[in-house]
Amino acid sequence: MSDSRNYAKKFLEKLNKKVYKKINWKSNITLFLISLIIAFTGVYLFKDDSFSLPQINVMFILFLAISLWVTEAIPPFAVGILIIGFLVFSMGYQEAEDVKQYVETWSDSVIWLFLGGFFLAEGMKKTQLDTSLLRATVPKLGNQPKYILLGLMIITGILSMVMSNTATTAMMIATIAPIINKFGRNAPITKSLLIGIPTAGAIGGMGTIIGTAPNAIAVGALEGVGIQVSFLDWMIIGMPVALVLILAFWRALLSKFKFKTREISLDFLSQPLPQDRKDEDEKEDLKIDKRIMMTVLGLTLMFWLTSQWTGIPVAAVSAVPIVGLTMLGIIDADDVRKLPWDTLMLVAGGLALGLAVQQYGLADYFISQIAFNDINLYLLYIVFGIVTVILSNIMSNTATATIMIPISISLVTMNQLGAPLVMVIIIALSSSCALMLPVSTPPNAIAFSTGMLEQKEFRFGGVLIGLAGPLIVILFVLATVFIIQ
Repeated sequence: MSDSRNYAKKFLEKLNKKVYKKINWKSNITLFLISLIIAFTGVYLFKDDSFSLPQINVMFILFLAISLWVTEAIPPFAVGILIIGFLVFSMGYQEAEDVKQYVETWSDSVIWLFLGGFFLAEGMKKTQLDTSLLRATVPKLGNQPKYILLGLMIITGILSMVMSNTATTAMMIATIAPIINKFGRNAPITKSLLIGIPTAGAIGGMGTIIGTAPNAIAVGALEGVGIQVSFLDWMIIGMPVALVLILAFWRALLSKFKFKTREISLDFLSQPLPQDRKDEDEKEDLKIDKRIMMTVLGLTLMFWLTSQWTGIPVAAVSAVPIVGLTMLGIIDADDVRKLPWDTLMLVAGGLALGLAVQQYGLADYFISQIAFNDINLYLLYIVFGIVTVILSNIMSNTATATIMIPISISLVTMNQLGAPLVMVIIIALSSSCALMLPVSTPPNAIAFSTGMLEQKEFRFGGVLIGLAGPLIVILFVLATVFIIQ
């Protein structure tokens, strides 16, 4: 679900045992000062003489946020907090209602939707339901390498639709460790698994609103312009795109890596897990917890998928896992503290920034400075998709979506190119196609941390998905969006 280049970078540093005993604060301060200079310079160069003080303030925080996300002078979630704090402080002289809307992004429906997803993911992890489901399905893949690869990629993609793609990839790579250890780092099956699984993890997040933060940003932005996208609506578009990209990349891996062995044994999956060695009472408690978790998961998914018919908002459905799992003792206070709250801070800040950019007409202003007369709409889709992939490779895809989505909405509206629904979904889904570097996404970082891949080996998936991904996304969105309009 959540995705962060900063997290990926930190993960790599830990795995390579480059543990910093103290923060290089001098470097961080220098980068922060550089970001401030860029922000002031940007305002000076791009502001219009007719701009009001609030517009100048919003432009400043926009340039500062972009600079901080790119330089990583402070963590991405801290940028989200800074955005809200700055907007409240700089707009504080106006009516309280104007300031209140930026703080209210913390309680936006998107935040509650994500929080429900976090509780489900933590509950599955704690009850080991995720591992049990994996061990129950993988043996059914047979023993031919190409189908084992396909099955593992599809499982990874599906799990990433409801779980963190980071946790999913880590679990999958741990599961296949006996295979990659048996065949070694240079074996085609090892390379294909270590490249295919993280790619499927990143792509799988396209499938649901809670799969990755840009999806939620997109839904929140569309709600702001009066367009409602339900959980099922998103799945109708996102799931086919994710599955097609996974299948296409699987075929590409088979072409690149020629398997030398025809069969692989999966006997290691029959080895006992730690919970299998517990006493009978503990095993029975774990079974009960799994049943509870499966029930809560089933109810939540059912209400999410039927929200447009039941009338129950998807955000309200999050109460099922939040209340149910805590009330029934699956998740306790310590588990709640471990949830990725930083992702919610980043999303809330992104929503506030997008709201301010639209409200004060900055997106309209930037669009008006570029000649879009007689521009081909389909070419515009391709340009925005490719630019989104490029930006997502150098900063978090959440930050990219935060910047690109308000601009696209203003562009479509100003030039009377129809509803912004298509463009916004294209940007959100394309942001999950950034896979060029180990730090482009946490799943890549986890695969790289095994020491069996070189950085250049990510270029294959990065180039292929980075170019083909947006094109496939555009085709599927155009083919299916009429269903949800």
